[in-house]
Amino acid sequence: MIAGPRQVGKTTLVRQAVERSRLPARFASADEPTLRGSHWIAEQWEAARLEAENRPALLVLDEIHNISGWSEAVKRLWDEDTRARRTLKVVLLGSAPLVFQQGLTESLAGRFEMIHLPHWSLREMKKAFGFDMERYLYFGGYPGAAPLSNEPDRWARYIKDSLIETTISRDVLLLSRVDKPALLRRLFDLACRYSGQIVSYQKLLGQLHDAGNTTTLAHYLDLLAAAGMVTGLQKYCGSAVRRRGSSPKLQVLNTALITAQSGKTPEEARADRPFRGRLVESAVGAHLASAAFAGDCELFYWRDRNREVDFVIRYRGHVTAIEVKSGRARESQPGLDAFRTVFPKSRPLLVGGDGIAVETFLSMPAEHWAK
Repeated sequence: MIAGPRQVGKTTLVRQAVERSRLPARFASADEPTLRGSHWIAEQWEAARLEAENRPALLVLDEIHNISGWSEAVKRLWDEDTRARRTLKVVLLGSAPLVFQQGLTESLAGRFEMIHLPHWSLREMKKAFGFDMERYLYFGGYPGAAPLSNEPDRWARYIKDSLIETTISRDVLLLSRVDKPALLRRLFDLACRYSGQIVSYQKLLGQLHDAGNTTTLAHYLDLLAAAGMVTGLQKYCGSAVRRRGSSPKLQVLNTALITAQSGKTPEEARADRPFRGRLVESAVGAHLASAAFAGDCELFYWRDRNREVDFVIRYRGHVTAIEVKSGRARESQPGLDAFRTVFPKSRPLLVGGDGIAVETFLSMPAEHWAK
């Protein structure tokens, strides 16, 4: 099972892997949910079985989450193949990870391996498209949009229309129960605007001018996070149970979501020091969040009165506190020393300024810095 946000290369990756395998393969997409049903899965499966009668074969079903009852159908067909000892291998792809994960855990427990494909890193965008750090900060880690980066206006329209709107309307609103779609959309806009800031749910409600409640907002943030858009980091409390009602730190999962809606050109974004500082901090947070979503580590923030640590990573029992020197003005003072006083076994890490260069930090896997 391969899950991840839209436009990060899931389909391309699988097609390349299938070509290298040199196995007979059947590739089908359920990208038109109104024309697909569980019977469609059975049809594709049966056609692939014919290829696997005398040798191993592959079946790839893309956008499988669009089909109602997909996990039950897959379970039935997979169990039939297991009993019959067929050599058919199946790859499922989905761009709505929350719906995908629910189907897996409810019907396919013990029958799958999950591979999470995140947004691309600076290292990957540099190798594939020649991005330097400034281009990465502005255009983010969407490989599908990278060829448009020489036309920033066209690129921004693509991000807004083909990524943001499609993700919200098809991967969130169409597949999950959302009683207040307008509230969810405004929450997404605010999360992009305030990325890197700790904002109470009550303050968010005031900004949204809606009669919702904090439970609704927390749920909508979960939906947006599962779609690979924005998330709300929770406060680090050591071994204590974290309270869901604590103020989240808003974090975009790709800086392109900020810049595409900002109306700023790449040159204007770079010259605007506070704005660029927000991009730097958001890029570091997105880099860490990708690792957290893949299960490589756990990610939090920490704050005590006016002392703050931007990010806290917990990795195999080790805790690393990360302060980002981005040039963005803060209301609170750096809190690495205060954090180490409370958690003396933690490891401090400074990114930017006199610490590790931001480009170096973004070029290495998050777990490299957490060991």
